[in-house]
Amino acid sequence: MDKAASYQKSIKASTKNLSDIRKFVSKYAEEHGFTQDQISDIRLAVDEAATNIIKHGYKNDDTQTLTLKLEFDDEKLNVTLTDQGVSFDLKKYKSPDIRQQIEKRKRGGMGIRLMKNLMDDVSYNVQNQKNVLKMSKNRN
Repeated sequence: MDKAASYQKSIKASTKNLSDIRKFVSKYAEEHGFTQDQISDIRLAVDEAATNIIKHGYKNDDTQTLTLKLEFDDEKLNVTLTDQGVSFDLKKYKSPDIRQQIEKRKRGGMGIRLMKNLMDDVSYNVQNQKNVLKMSKNRN
């Protein structure tokens, strides 16, 4: 199979659609030769990103849509999530102290850290009034 390929899907911004997102990612990552461990990492990172868009960007407004694009080449998979929800200021983000989170039994706030740990590269910016989150996973 040719390793260079691209797949795109528009999804209604509802947590009900997270399983479809996970299946979409898993299917193509497997077809393109990623290991089960890599696929688990990619799936979890994309699930976390989509959840953040749905809950924080769109405030659970399921009339909105997000776009998921997967681009494969010989070296890696590039994942791009695009939405038109509330923007996120990455400069104001401070990685939470895990010990404090556990001690205070606080939920949430770990998504960006999780994505950065699971993927090889994570970037976010706003282009043409759209939020663009890019993540990549190297094959090796």
